[in-house]
Amino acid sequence: MRISSVVLLIWLVIGAVAAGQRHYYDRPVKDQLKDCSRSGTIAVTVIAGPLNYLGLNPKISCKMPEPSK
Repeated sequence: MRISSVVLLIWLVIGAVAAGQRHYYDRPVKDQLKDCSRSGTIAVTVIAGPLNYLGLNPKISCKMPEPSK
């Protein structure tokens, strides 16, 4: 169990580094939370971990509903 936890942590750290190298963290957090595709892409990139360096470039696209007027 301990080894799998360490492997999972290293996996996620590598994914976070890959997202940073792709400049996904450049926008303020406030703007990222409004844009579900941006937040989703960051999350999927972190989860993909080392697969990012094997050519995987996950992207998410979605539309948030507009507030009623």
